[in-house]
Amino acid sequence: MFDYYKPSLVKLALNLWPPFWGAGIKIMVISNDFRYVRLRLKLRWWNKNANRTQYGGSIFSLTDPVYSLMLMGILGKQYFVWDKQAQIEFIRPGNGDLFAEFVISEECITEIITATERGNKYLPQFSVNVINAKNEVVAQVNRTLYVRKKPQYRSEMIYQPGDIKLDRTD
Repeated sequence: MFDYYKPSLVKLALNLWPPFWGAGIKIMVISNDFRYVRLRLKLRWWNKNANRTQYGGSIFSLTDPVYSLMLMGILGKQYFVWDKQAQIEFIRPGNGDLFAEFVISEECITEIITATERGNKYLPQFSVNVINAKNEVVAQVNRTLYVRKKPQYRSEMIYQPGDIKLDRTD
């Protein structure tokens, strides 16, 4: 994206970012191409709820900026990428450390690039499972992103024969 938008720097910055650090969220892995990310939500005494399990808000925060940041790294400075909508389903209590793995496929990237080439917005949907150490699903989060090519990078409309019909009445 930018010269400084590299996986290692994003990982360092987010691991030091107070909302992540305070919630016990740590980025474990970011692949060099931004297509894979693994995070951990550590259960600590200060982030336990009244039932001594993970706060629902912390579980939700674990997934918050990840897909957007991944797409920003993949697509680069030519695109706007924002979270648009999210939904979480809590399945079981988070009694210990929790994990989430995020993957963006080549097919998904191609679909986004094709759909946004002329400046159209595109709303890709992603789903991620938050799991515990036993590999049991604790929560499922569905996210919709907003992706649109910035105006200065959009392709000019190319008209093909038949696109415009002129009615010539002389």
